[in-house]
Amino acid sequence: MPPADNAVQTLSDAKEAVPAPAAAGRITELRVSANLMTLETGVYCVFPAPGSPSPDLENGLPGVRITRCPGASGRPEAVSISTFRDDGWLDNTAALVRVTDGPAQVLVTIYQVAGQPGENAPRLQVLRLAGDPSVAGSQPSVATANGPEPDVMAHIQGSGDVPGQFGEWIGNRGSRTWIEGFGISDKGPIGPGTVEYQGVLGRGWLSPWVENGKFCGSRGMALPLLGLNVRLKGAAAKEYTIRYSATFIDGSAVGPVDSGLACEAPGLAAMESFLIELVPKAEQSGSDRAATDAAASERSVPHRQAASRATAPKAPARSGRH
Repeated sequence: MPPADNAVQTLSDAKEAVPAPAAAGRITELRVSANLMTLETGVYCVFPAPGSPSPDLENGLPGVRITRCPGASGRPEAVSISTFRDDGWLDNTAALVRVTDGPAQVLVTIYQVAGQPGENAPRLQVLRLAGDPSVAGSQPSVATANGPEPDVMAHIQGSGDVPGQFGEWIGNRGSRTWIEGFGISDKGPIGPGTVEYQGVLGRGWLSPWVENGKFCGSRGMALPLLGLNVRLKGAAAKEYTIRYSATFIDGSAVGPVDSGLACEAPGLAAMESFLIELVPKAEQSGSDRAATDAAASERSVPHRQAASRATAPKAPARSGRH
């Protein structure tokens, strides 16, 4: 009996009903595998392991997508995922996953051309950016060959760790080469525990505060910082004013920005260089010093609240991509 006019045709029916020449090119079967990954509270980077196959330029496969899982364990209020592409594909880059109230699950789906063995699928690594000593514990304490111990160090794409001093630009302005992480030494003019800094990871999304010369960001993962935020406290805040500027790979430049405010591009482009200035308050005029102190006082409470919202466990989730 032929099917009724309003019958629903399944995919298998379609394959049988359409002659082979006509069906060619219409439907391509893929090999798809999916895994649920459970993460505790924290900020994570998910990226292809070294040696993983690169996507084909024509079809983009093998490809990887990381999304919240559809069930209750996906916890949309507790998980936010940010990727370089708006459609969520990793495209041989990396994804940032923030879990504000773990444990929570994310869905990792890998797409391959049919017939490809599973062992040829991209291999992924997961690195915890918040609280992982292998990332945050490296101190910028290596002195330059013919100069003083650096005040600041940045890890630059393709160049590695580059040292610098307060008042100097670090990174390659106009190069379109981004900065993946940085650190500020506590062994120079400012004492231990008196400077804190953050990396901008996305819109309204900053890394946890880092201090004591520790490294903020990542190394060698094609994962750029989108800006920075620096503030002084204790004795250093009474003696110095700190401000900073940055340039970005979209050609924009921002700054100088006052202590405790995020320096980021309007379009959230990756940061390619930055300048940190440490100015003794004794060198400022009385009016400039009063204006600086008043501005810092006015924004201290709302900024602390905003910063705590960016890193606190109960912060609302943000939708994907930066």
